[in-house]
Amino acid sequence: MNPTRTRIDATRWHWQHGPIDLILSADGEPAALQSAYAACWTRFVDVLPELVGELKLLRQPLPADAAFNECALQGTVARRMWSACYPYRARFITPMAAVAGSVADELIGAFAREGVARAYINNGGDIAFHLTEGRQYRVGVFADLSQSLDKMQLANGLALDANLTLDAPMAIRGIATSGWRGRSFSFGIADSVTVLAREAASADAAATMIANAVNLDHAGIVRMPASSLKDDTDLGDQLVTVDVPSLPEPLVDFALARGVETAQRLLERGLIEGAALFLQGRVRTVGMQRTGALLTTTQRAYITTEAPCSKYAAC
Repeated sequence: MNPTRTRIDATRWHWQHGPIDLILSADGEPAALQSAYAACWTRFVDVLPELVGELKLLRQPLPADAAFNECALQGTVARRMWSACYPYRARFITPMAAVAGSVADELIGAFAREGVARAYINNGGDIAFHLTEGRQYRVGVFADLSQSLDKMQLANGLALDANLTLDAPMAIRGIATSGWRGRSFSFGIADSVTVLAREAASADAAATMIANAVNLDHAGIVRMPASSLKDDTDLGDQLVTVDVPSLPEPLVDFALARGVETAQRLLERGLIEGAALFLQGRVRTVGMQRTGALLTTTQRAYITTEAPCSKYAAC
């Protein structure tokens, strides 16, 4: 499949190459934007072939005793994936947990040039940002990852679960969301977990691990081997969540508390800047007071920037 690009409107593009599905937007001087998009496209067309060439290694779990300098991967995106997942090697994780965020981080670099005021790359809901002095993005969160793309594109009239404003002085340049209702698998039962971090790759890996931690044992929760649901999954026979019944509030609070504990540890280690955890109408936040106002409203969930929603938010 050849890479494709389609202009959505005056400010947004849709680029696709196999499973890589991007929404891009940028503001700035026309000549600078033209150069940035050209450089980004040149890099974009090579990303998928590079990842496919190392896919066997990318699907292997990181060894718990691996040293940081033992990464055998060669490509810049692949090595970024490995590095983002390295802090979590004590538990089961493969570099694929950070693939979407790593691709977004790789491509946003094309916009870090004179004349580009701000830009974002939304890779299936995992978003990398470029912001210059005085610029900002308003970000909205919908918690229900089960919403279809068609519905999300019409989401202007839907109430947000939360919203915040990213200003240039903030450390945040990446946002990612994970949960069992998304397009990727999860070991946990979170409807969604949205993570803010210094890079999209770091947010991607952390969202996966925090969403896994929102969990409990309950007879009504249905889990199946990942390999029985998808032939080429990197998760092998690991059990992933496929259905969660309505749970009593004490159990919801218990599962969220486990996720909050994990998120708090990651915050203290400097791996994330904040997180919002959603489960069956209840929400917990970690670190949001230092990143800006996160306002909880109704229960629905997706990540978007100021334009209409574009893709599922996933790990």
